[in-house]
Amino acid sequence: MTDLVRRKSLVAVTLGNGLEIYDFAVYSFFSVIIGHLFFPAENATYSLLLSVATFGVGFVVRPLGSIILGQYADRYGRKAALQRIMLLMGIGGMLVAFAPTWQYAGIWGPIILITGRLIQGFSAGGEIGTATSWLLEAGAGQSRAQRVSWQMVSQGAAALFGAITGYVLSHTLSTEALYSWGWRVPFIIGLSIIPLGFYMRAALPETHLSESSTVEARFSFGLLIKQHGKKLLLGILLVMKSTTSFYIIVYYLPAYMVNTLAYPAGQSYWLSIGAAVITLIAPLFLGKLIDRTAHLRGMMLLSLLVSTSLTFPIFLAIIHHLSLPLTLSLIVVDQVMANLYAIAFFVLVLESFPVPLRASALSVIYAFGVTLFGGFAQFNVTFLLNISHNPLAPSAYLVFCGVISMAATYFWKSKTSPNMEHSYVN
Repeated sequence: MTDLVRRKSLVAVTLGNGLEIYDFAVYSFFSVIIGHLFFPAENATYSLLLSVATFGVGFVVRPLGSIILGQYADRYGRKAALQRIMLLMGIGGMLVAFAPTWQYAGIWGPIILITGRLIQGFSAGGEIGTATSWLLEAGAGQSRAQRVSWQMVSQGAAALFGAITGYVLSHTLSTEALYSWGWRVPFIIGLSIIPLGFYMRAALPETHLSESSTVEARFSFGLLIKQHGKKLLLGILLVMKSTTSFYIIVYYLPAYMVNTLAYPAGQSYWLSIGAAVITLIAPLFLGKLIDRTAHLRGMMLLSLLVSTSLTFPIFLAIIHHLSLPLTLSLIVVDQVMANLYAIAFFVLVLESFPVPLRASALSVIYAFGVTLFGGFAQFNVTFLLNISHNPLAPSAYLVFCGVISMAATYFWKSKTSPNMEHSYVN
């Protein structure tokens, strides 16, 4: 591949994951408005809860999507699966963007909105495993981690763009305009990228499709459970710390600072934006670092140890209103470690499974991990805050997740996948 084709391919493959994160960001930003428009209730809290629950249904169907779409990618190839996943994202996004509100369609409005979220969640279940498998396989072994790191870059870019979009719309449109049509704009922006993504994915070279591997992959999920059940469970626990850290530090932190600690909204969002910027930039350098070492598990354990150790200092700095530069510096180091761990995790897991089962394995591990731990992270820490009345409760939850992921990393026993030119697995 030429440099131009390689860059286009990286964008095409990571675009789906970026759209998922962007959708999460803008939905979170406008969840209050969506609650009022689609779930009118006498109590505003009930409307918000129903709106958040509607977004949450996307997490519920992710495991199903990981099983079906992961097997499809292993059986028919990464390119074919990536195209169909993008098509499903487009259908789901269209339903969300143009769903009629309760005022105009009654109960059909929420039904259409929920259906869109279900389709989006289903497609997202197979996106990470398929796209990251393609990235690992699409080039020389000495730069695999660098290619895989683009998944994290796409998350940072999408989170940052989503936050900026929501901020600009909220500060330039009137309340009436936001409720009338403004809330739809960010979803339409995301939807408009779908045709380009589908076109670009149609031009991708295939990285895995052979007669022998296709036959074996027909029963890939059954083989996964039978032959790799323990590794699947450990893999889900590996996801625990990284996904809770992302959803709490990037998304939950502003709400926690404003609602629990009475921070000004502007100051709270600087920390979240800082974390998103790190996820946009740091992976480009961390991927190169990982490519130079063979000690994946060692790097993962080190990054988990540093990140977990910083958790209490970060929240203490926030609680005691220490200087913004100091707090931001702590978060920067924490997020660098979190990104280092995530990239190493992707490479470790992918290279630990046979090629015909690879997309299914990562899809299942990531979808179940994100659903169980990332999707419920905000609910869990809110619950802990309510019952403990201790502002350090979110940090305690993150430390718990870090310890579990460290244990899973320690007990992970890897074997190099067959047909690989090079392995980082130790």
